[in-house]
Amino acid sequence: MYRQRIQFTKMHGAGNDYIYVNTLLYNIENPEALAIKWSDRHKGIGSDGLVLICKPDTNDADYKMRIFNADGSEAMMCGNASRCIGKYLYERKLTDKTVIRLETLSGIKILNLHLSDDAKSVESVTVDMLEPKLVNPKQYNKPENETLTADDRTFEGTFVCMGNPHFVIFVDDVNTLDIEKYGRILERDRCFPERCNIEFAQPLEDGTIRTRVWERGSGITMACGTGACATAVAAAVTKRNGRTSRIKMDGGELDIEWKENDNHVYMTGPATIVFDGEIEI
Repeated sequence: MYRQRIQFTKMHGAGNDYIYVNTLLYNIENPEALAIKWSDRHKGIGSDGLVLICKPDTNDADYKMRIFNADGSEAMMCGNASRCIGKYLYERKLTDKTVIRLETLSGIKILNLHLSDDAKSVESVTVDMLEPKLVNPKQYNKPENETLTADDRTFEGTFVCMGNPHFVIFVDDVNTLDIEKYGRILERDRCFPERCNIEFAQPLEDGTIRTRVWERGSGITMACGTGACATAVAAAVTKRNGRTSRIKMDGGELDIEWKENDNHVYMTGPATIVFDGEIEI
């Protein structure tokens, strides 16, 4: 029986790691199952999920991203993955553009690549994450008392839609909180018809925000780009910070600006190639 060999690239953005496959070269028929298999950190490649780089469905975009979480569910958007795609496309010479239009399930995102002095590598990427939404009945049915209960605790939070749903909870000490326990419960709260990404955030004295993430479909992750954006928006809405924030996550830092002139959220951060590999399917 012939088994196809697929080349992949492992990349991470602030520690949020995914397996990237160029579907212009390979036909991936069952990405849901492959995401589960390959993401296993003991029996597979190990990652937070699988990202497919695809031909766009519209002439308004240069490329398309499909992203599948470690549990096989398809995500609408991932800010860290979009930055990595920008780096991949440029450094693998699939494009010479420094402004790339990337089609996602939550709209077309604009990637601005910041190059090294010799223009051979991408040092960081700024992504236009479009406008946040504070109300989206398809993703959040606000409870009457505006609090959510998880086991022995009650949490107040701010819902922010960055295409995908987020619930940002500000706490006094994020390092002592059982993120896995409460994140797992809150993700599936009945207020979230599509489940939800949960951010636990702590404003620090230096003006930065320490944030830990329970990511829908993947569990605790080192970082979440849309989660960092949601945290910055929630901090501005609740007057904990201005419209510019540096978000410190387990895997690194992201700079977020929620601009007043267009109401868009802009995320800037690094992207790193870890290794290339080959695997059979």
